[in-house]
Amino acid sequence: MNRNIRLVVADIDGTLTNNKRILTDVTKKTIDQLMEKGIFFGLASGRCVDNQVMHYYKEWGFKKQFDILIGMNGAQLYDGINNKRYDYHSLSKEDVREICELVKPLDVNPFVYDDGNMVCLKEDEATVASSSRNEMPFIVSPDGSLIFNKDRPKLMIRVDEDKMEALEKYIEENKKEKATYRTVKTQRTMLEFIDYRTNKGDALVNFCQLNNIDLKDVMTFGDISNDNELLEVAGVGVCMINGSDETKAYADDITEKSNDEDGFAHYLQEKVLKYR
Repeated sequence: MNRNIRLVVADIDGTLTNNKRILTDVTKKTIDQLMEKGIFFGLASGRCVDNQVMHYYKEWGFKKQFDILIGMNGAQLYDGINNKRYDYHSLSKEDVREICELVKPLDVNPFVYDDGNMVCLKEDEATVASSSRNEMPFIVSPDGSLIFNKDRPKLMIRVDEDKMEALEKYIEENKKEKATYRTVKTQRTMLEFIDYRTNKGDALVNFCQLNNIDLKDVMTFGDISNDNELLEVAGVGVCMINGSDETKAYADDITEKSNDEDGFAHYLQEKVLKYR
């Protein structure tokens, strides 16, 4: 394994934080050690860079912004080294409308993020819980007009875990033949629709090109399908032991411990920091 790691990038839920969505003191200390040793560090999330990911360093008690922030599964990039923000491929408003029509026969509630709000078709228990958890107001648009009125970085549907496989199968069997969108799971209960060209891996490649970082010197961490390309393009892609079998197939290595056991921190201490 390459020990000359220059950049570490991690997914958040199921990877960096524990199952209570808490960043533990052990993980905080490990990230501090990375930065003290001159190793760049950043996040790769399905969440919005501007309204959410940009603020995590403060919430978690770090003194400065992280070096790279990938948001909306790769549709957004913040280059903290040069303090520049980039937007990439979004779903067209036509695709957003098409997806809403596609899932209309199902008892689901598609939603998007819009200027710090969640916009959804109806108010339900999951929407209220998500709104409270993320401190994000929600707007109900029963006819969907406030959802597909413009291009969107992504559209999301939350379902119970035992219904996810059926939802994925329905989408795959019923979407048009040459659809210009694709789906990724960001949690075991969340299916997200993104432009077919969008992924976290491409955003990482762009960042590395901007900053002359060789991909072989990059280590990434993830746990589920929206992390696949993130792990694939890096010199060392690491899947959490609690991750999906699909994502493990993209990884170069797997942690010995889960996200609920500080698996990210343990791996870095054993594989990187003890040699630096």
